[in-house]
Amino acid sequence: MKFLDEAKIYIKAGDGGNGCSSFRREKFIEFGGPDGGNGGAGGNIYAVAASNLNTLIDYRYQQHFTAKNGMGGAGQNRTGKSGDDIVLSVPVGTQILDSEKDVEIADLVNEGDRVLLVRGGKGGLGNINFKSSRIQAPIKSTPGEPGEEKWVWLKLKLIADIGLVGLPNAGKSAFINCVTNSKSKIGNYEFTTLTPHLGVVKAYTDKEVVIADIPGLIEGAHYGKGLGHRFLAHVERCSIIIHILDASLEDPVKNYLVIREELKKYNHELYNKTEIIALNKTDICDACCINNIKSSLRKYNDNMIFSISALLKENCIDLIRYANDFIARNNDNVKGDANKTHEDCSCGV
Repeated sequence: MKFLDEAKIYIKAGDGGNGCSSFRREKFIEFGGPDGGNGGAGGNIYAVAASNLNTLIDYRYQQHFTAKNGMGGAGQNRTGKSGDDIVLSVPVGTQILDSEKDVEIADLVNEGDRVLLVRGGKGGLGNINFKSSRIQAPIKSTPGEPGEEKWVWLKLKLIADIGLVGLPNAGKSAFINCVTNSKSKIGNYEFTTLTPHLGVVKAYTDKEVVIADIPGLIEGAHYGKGLGHRFLAHVERCSIIIHILDASLEDPVKNYLVIREELKKYNHELYNKTEIIALNKTDICDACCINNIKSSLRKYNDNMIFSISALLKENCIDLIRYANDFIARNNDNVKGDANKTHEDCSCGV
């Protein structure tokens, strides 16, 4: 299924039905009086978060949604039928913005979250409502009110526990394929990943851990250069970031600083998230080189630094376990020094 994370749609609630002007007409009842019923209300339009969706692709092919109008009232004090509501299913993590993207209408971050987008018009009043001691036979009735209408933007921000960032061809897709059942495309060239991917780790933790893989970032991404900048919103809600570096390149530390600068210029909140560094492709690097890279990186980041090989599946599960433990501690509000310098361990940290 094609990935789409933004869509603009037009929504129009139903109009209210008109009130009825009617009089009771029965044999032997000369002055039956008014009996016109009220019109039915127009249908509303809601948005609800559904866990079985992870793209807004359905809204590329249908952008206009109009709820049913209420039916008019009838004689014998009969109220018109209300128009049917429309419920728009969107992925969990969808933001709903106004037409100018300036105002957030709703943020559906939990399964089943529901919001009223536009309200249907009220039904008009029948003439029975205007009877009084002075006016015994009113002919007045009112029309139904028009339903609300507007354009809105749907903007998806994937909700994942772990977000993967790094330069193109650093091995992010290979890593997510290694630890999950995801089938992200991998290849020995840049921008193999063109859209975000989600993977779920089930076999190695007590709870499911969701990992988001986004296209690689490049220098100048905060200006919109490359592909990754557009999808950085999908790691904004992650609990922790895993920064994957290609240890086989000439200057991994410089590459690390390039990505950190892009995160800072994009969003300070994202820049300040807890980050674990994963040195990938260590199977083709000598141990001395890896140790030198780690020593240089600790000048900028004193969190855990893992040596991994996504190709050989070395230490990848240890990395996920560590990240999962951090998330669990954070969710349990256990205060720990997340930025504490860690000693080297058997997994090459």
